[in-house]
Amino acid sequence: MNMVTINGKVIPLAHTVCAFAAFFTALVAGYSLHFHKIVQNAHYGYPDEWFPSVSATIGDRYPERSIFQILIALTSFPRFLLLLGHFYLNGSITCLTIGVIRTVSCGGWVYITSTDDHDIHDVFMITYIVLTLPWDIMVVRLSTTGKLLKGSVAALFFGLLIPLIYWFIKHQVEHVPGAYSIYAYFEWSLIILDILFDSLAYKEFDRLRINLRLKDSDDGGWLFQICNQIQDLDLTVEDEKSFTKIDAETTGVSIEEDTHAEVIRSTDEEIEIVLEKTENVTVISQADATPRCTSFLYILTNTLNSFMFWTAVTSLTCSIWYFPLWYMGISGYEAAMLYFLAPLFLYIPMMPTVFYQYGVLLGGLIVVGAHLVGTPEARLLVTGVGTAITVATFVLNLKSIAEKDTNSYFSTTWLLGLVLSVVIKMGCYSNNPLWPIMNSGNGGYNLLGLSLATVLGMLSPYINSAHFVRVTPESSQSPAGLVSKILTGVGFGSLIFGIHQLLTDASTVIYWSWEGYDQQNQGPLSWPWSGLTCLTMLMATVTSHKFSGKPFIPAVLLALSTAVLCDGRATGWNKYVCGGLVYVTAMVWFVPTYFSALAINASIFSFALSFFVYIVMVLAHVWVVAYAFVPFGWVLRERIWIVLAISTACIIVGSVAARFSIRNSSDGKSAPSNAFIKRMGLLAVLTVGMIASFTYHQRPTGVPAPYHPDSKVLTAGIWTIHFGLDNDMWSSEESMIFLMKEMQLDVVGLLETDTQRIVMGNRDLTSKLGHELNMYADYGPGPNKHTWGCILLSKFPIINSTHYLMPSPDGELAPAIHATIKTYDDILVDVFVFHGGQEEDVEDRRLQSEALSKLMGSTDRPSILLSYLVTNPHEGNYNTFVSEESGMHDIDPEDDDRWCQYILYKNLRRTGYARISRGKVTDTELQVGKFQVLNQTQLAELGDNIYDYEKTDDPENDDFRFPDKFFDEGERGHCYHVFDKPLYYSSSN
Repeated sequence: MNMVTINGKVIPLAHTVCAFAAFFTALVAGYSLHFHKIVQNAHYGYPDEWFPSVSATIGDRYPERSIFQILIALTSFPRFLLLLGHFYLNGSITCLTIGVIRTVSCGGWVYITSTDDHDIHDVFMITYIVLTLPWDIMVVRLSTTGKLLKGSVAALFFGLLIPLIYWFIKHQVEHVPGAYSIYAYFEWSLIILDILFDSLAYKEFDRLRINLRLKDSDDGGWLFQICNQIQDLDLTVEDEKSFTKIDAETTGVSIEEDTHAEVIRSTDEEIEIVLEKTENVTVISQADATPRCTSFLYILTNTLNSFMFWTAVTSLTCSIWYFPLWYMGISGYEAAMLYFLAPLFLYIPMMPTVFYQYGVLLGGLIVVGAHLVGTPEARLLVTGVGTAITVATFVLNLKSIAEKDTNSYFSTTWLLGLVLSVVIKMGCYSNNPLWPIMNSGNGGYNLLGLSLATVLGMLSPYINSAHFVRVTPESSQSPAGLVSKILTGVGFGSLIFGIHQLLTDASTVIYWSWEGYDQQNQGPLSWPWSGLTCLTMLMATVTSHKFSGKPFIPAVLLALSTAVLCDGRATGWNKYVCGGLVYVTAMVWFVPTYFSALAINASIFSFALSFFVYIVMVLAHVWVVAYAFVPFGWVLRERIWIVLAISTACIIVGSVAARFSIRNSSDGKSAPSNAFIKRMGLLAVLTVGMIASFTYHQRPTGVPAPYHPDSKVLTAGIWTIHFGLDNDMWSSEESMIFLMKEMQLDVVGLLETDTQRIVMGNRDLTSKLGHELNMYADYGPGPNKHTWGCILLSKFPIINSTHYLMPSPDGELAPAIHATIKTYDDILVDVFVFHGGQEEDVEDRRLQSEALSKLMGSTDRPSILLSYLVTNPHEGNYNTFVSEESGMHDIDPEDDDRWCQYILYKNLRRTGYARISRGKVTDTELQVGKFQVLNQTQLAELGDNIYDYEKTDDPENDDFRFPDKFFDEGERGHCYHVFDKPLYYSSSN
C-alpha cells in the first residue's frame, strides 16, 4: 500500500494563500484595467472617489471578475478541509454546521455580485457577517492555542463594523463625497481580518495529518470513519500504546484517557485525518470551561443586556401609541402587544437553541436598527420582532439558571440594568436614545446602540453559558404545582407592569405627587429630584439580595406605599417620599424572590402567563383615562387606584407562592461573594457618578428672561403637540424647540402632553423643553389625574399655579392650569392653560365652559387663556368663554376659521396675532399672540377702549413684530398661513 502523509497545517496555509490571492489579484487587475469605472458609484466618481469597494472590484468587470471567481473556487477545497479539521479538533457539530452555512453564504455574495442582483448579494453578505459572530466565538472558545490572538482579531473585525456602517450611512444617506472610498478601506480591512482569523488555525492544525493512500479493501464509511481500534490503524509512529477519546457529552473539553491518535478515513483514495498524541493534557470540567458569575465581564454583560431588555420593552409600547393617537380610535396596531407573548416560542423544538445563540444579537440589532425603517407601520412591526426576541431570550436565561447563587447574581445585574436605563434616560432628557422614535437628528445614539448590540451578541452566548452549570449536587425538590405556577406568573406579570408604570423614568413618581407651584409648600420638581429617585433605585438594587425568599418586608412597604399613592389627600413631598420612593424600593426588593422561584419552577407557562397579565394591566392603565373612543371606557374610567391596587395585591400574593417554591428547594441560602460585591460596588459608584453628572449638566442655564423687556411685550402661544410624536413617529422635542425659540415665545401652553404613561414612554416633555428654552415649567395635572395633560412654560417666574380637573361626567377629564406669573415691574398676570373635552360629549363641554368662565372671572388681574375649546367662533360655548362673567376677549373676533385652539385675554394691550403651520411636528398649528403689559395707571386711562383696535400692516414698534423668516415658504415646514402673514393691531383712540 502506498501512502503520502501531509501535515494538517497545510490546510489553513492553502486557504489563506488562495483566498488572499483571489481578492487581491482582482484588486490589482481592477486597479490596472478599470480604475475609474470601479471607483464610480451611484453618486460620485473620480476624483471624489478614489478607492473601489470589494463588490465593485470582484464583480463588475472582466477579467478581474473571472480571475477572482476561479481563485475563490480553488479556495473551496481547503475551506471545507478547514471546517472538518475544526470539527475533529473540537468535536462541535454546531460549529461545523455554522461553518458550512457560512461558507455557502460566502459563495452567495461572491458569485452573485451586486451587479447581478443587489438585494440577493446583500442578503448573503449580511448572513455571512452575522454567522461570522458565532463562528469566531466558538472557534476561540474551543481552541487549545492562540485564544488571545484569535479573540483580538475577531474583536477588531466586529469593531470595524462601527466605522463601516458610519461611512456607509454618510455615503448612502448623506451623499458625502469620498465617503464610499473610506467605507471601502474598512470593507477591505474586514476581508483581511477574516482571512487572518482562519489562518491562525495554522499552529493548532499542526496536530493533524492528512494521509493519502491506496488500498484494495473497502473498510471505510460513506464519507469518513472514526477508527477506535488500534489494529485498524495503519500508523507510522512509534508509540501506539494509547488512544484519544473525546468526551462529546460535555460542552467542556473533558479528556478521559491519554491516547495517541484519532484517524478519520474515507472509502476512496483514502484520506485519513490523524489527531496525534497530545502530551500534558489537562482535564477540564464543564464548570471550569464557563465564565464565573462573579467576573466583571459577566456583571457588565448582563447589566447591559438588561438595559437592552428595558429598551426593547419600552420601545414597543411607546411605538404602539402613535396609531390610536392618529386614528382617534382602535387602530388594530394595538395587537402588536401580543409580541410580548414570545416566551411561547420556547415550546418549539430548537427555538431555545436559536434564542440562546442569537437572541441577544438579533433582538438588539433589530430593536435599535428599527430606526432605519422610515414608515411608522413597518417600524412598529420591526420593533415588535426585536422585542419578542429580546423577551424570549430573557425568559430563556432566567429559566435556565441552575444555581441559586447564579440566580442572585443575575437578578442583581438585571436590576442594575434597569437603573442604568433610567439614569441614561434622565441624562437624555427623559428619552431613551436607542428607541425607534429617536434618530441622529433628535438626540438618538442609534449607531452606538448597534455597536453595543453587536458586542453583547458576541459575548452573551459565552457569558450566559454559566447559567447552565450546576456546581452543587442536584437538589431534591418537589415540582411546583399548577396553582403555584399560576400565582407566581400572575405576580411576576404584575411586577413587570408596576416597574414599567412607575420605575422606568426617574420623574414619574414625582409627577404623581406634583400639584403646582406654591411659595409656602411646594412639592419636588423633576430637576434635581429625579436624581434622588435614581439613587433610591440604586440603593434598593445593591441591597436586593438580602430579600431573596423574604417577601414580608417588601410586601408591607408595597402595601403602605400603594395606599399613599392612591390617596388623593397625600400630595407633594409626603406623597413622593412615603409613596413614590417607598414603592420604588419595595418593587426592587421583590425581584430576587420572583427570579428564584421562576428559575426553580422553570415553567414556560408561568412566563407566558406573566406577560399576558402584563398586557392586560397595560391596557387597563390606558382605560382609566377613558377617552371617548375607548370601548367600555366606563369600566375603569378615572380609577387608576384600582389598577394600582390590583397589581400590588397580585405581586404580594404571587410572592407568597414564590416563597413556597423557594422553600421546597434544597439549594441552600444564597450570599454574594466578596468579589461580586466589590465589582458591583464599583459599578454602583460609577452609576452614582453618572447621576451626579447628568444632574449637574441639566441645571438651569441661567435666570429666564423675556425677549423684549424694553417694550414690556409678552409673547404667548398655544400648541397641541400630540404627546411629543411627530407625523412620522419621531420624537418631536427638537422641532418644537426650534419653532418656539424662533417665535420668541415668553409664555406657551402645550396640550396633549401627559406622556408619563407606559404607552407614551414615561417621558417628561418639560425636561428638554424647559432646559433648552430656558423657561420655568409646570407639568400640569399628573398621570394619576386621568387627563390628556397640559403644560405651561414661562420666561417669567411662576408665583403660584393651581391644577384643575374640569367637570366631565361622560367623557375624559379636561385639565387646566391657573398660574400667576410675575412680569415687568412686578405686575402679576394670570395665565390659563386648558384642554376641553371632545365633540362627542356636548354636556361635558357646556359644564366645562361654565366652570372655566367662572374661574377666569374670579380674577381682575391681566389674564391670558391658551386653550383648546372645540367650538366655532361666536357660537355655542364660545359665548360662555367670551362673556361678561369671564371678562375675556377674543384675540381676533374676525378670525372665523377656528375650531380647537383659541387665545383669549383681558386687561392687556393686544399688538399682534399669528398662525404658524405645524410642519411635520403635529396635526395642529401654533397660534401666537403679542401683548403689552400695562400698569394700573395706563389701564385706568384706556378703560374699555383697550379692546378697540385697528388692523395695520406694520407694527408701531419693532419689538411687536413677528419674525420675517416664516413668510412665504418659511423654514422647516413652518410658515404663516390662513392670513399668510401676521396680524398687527393699533389702538383706535
